[in-house]
Amino acid sequence: MSPPAWTPLASGPTVRPSADSPKQPASPRSTSWHGYGAMRLTGPDAWGQPADRTAGVTVVRKAVEQGVTFIDTADAYGPGISEEIIAEALYPYPAGVVIATKAGQSRPSQQEWKPLGRPEYLRQQAELSLRRLKVERIDLFQLHRVDPQVPPADQVGALKLLQEQGKIRHIGLSEVTVAQIQEAQTVAEIVSVQNRYNLTTRHHEEALEYCTREGLAFIPWEPIAEGAHAQATGPLAAVSRDLRASTAQVSLAWLLHHSPALLPIPGTSRVTHLEENLAAADIELIPAHMDLLQTSE
Repeated sequence: MSPPAWTPLASGPTVRPSADSPKQPASPRSTSWHGYGAMRLTGPDAWGQPADRTAGVTVVRKAVEQGVTFIDTADAYGPGISEEIIAEALYPYPAGVVIATKAGQSRPSQQEWKPLGRPEYLRQQAELSLRRLKVERIDLFQLHRVDPQVPPADQVGALKLLQEQGKIRHIGLSEVTVAQIQEAQTVAEIVSVQNRYNLTTRHHEEALEYCTREGLAFIPWEPIAEGAHAQATGPLAAVSRDLRASTAQVSLAWLLHHSPALLPIPGTSRVTHLEENLAAADIELIPAHMDLLQTSE
């Protein structure tokens, strides 16, 4: 299986030099087509400290050791804790590892996620992410949600200013339509879109097709769905039995076969689940499998 056709995120983070470690320069390298989503490094509901912070550090290090070169997080995860754990695990960052983060979702409480796209807030959150991640420039900074109370051009414009200041390298969007992507592209270059998408949740198919056509990365969050997606009966289970693989592995393999723009970011806090997810890259789905899985929607 070949890596995705897009390679806009091909160099690692610019890190602050450590007093006792030499600075490791970023080297050109395609990101792996398996990423890692870091939301589960925190406590329940992406809130507070995890029960076992050391285990989270271990998972992140293991992911990189296993070849993952794209790690996705957000300021809202914790808040801030996911970014801190990533830095604890990887700083100084190995060459070629890309760290992506997001801003634009405030967390007034454990159960609340509220879009907040005021330019001054986005700039503030970028500065905090730079500090927590211990980098001088964020490789990919994504607008976590479009705030309906703020003109979209102002929100993307704030990210564009950060880019001009050298604080972020690339700009991405999350949970957007094709029209919103196109509007953002009139303000700044957009290299990625992160929308909820998996085998049974495909309402963003139009956005995926647009990204594939335009050469943008499409980062599906929640790439492994629950409920009917994981039932013991149906097309997914049938293909899993045929390949002697888990339903999670087949679900990820389907994404990798479905579009060259897709970069799955399955998340976990356990090394065993991490290894299972990464093994999905070795699964080959034949046309008959793909045809059968199309009925899983």
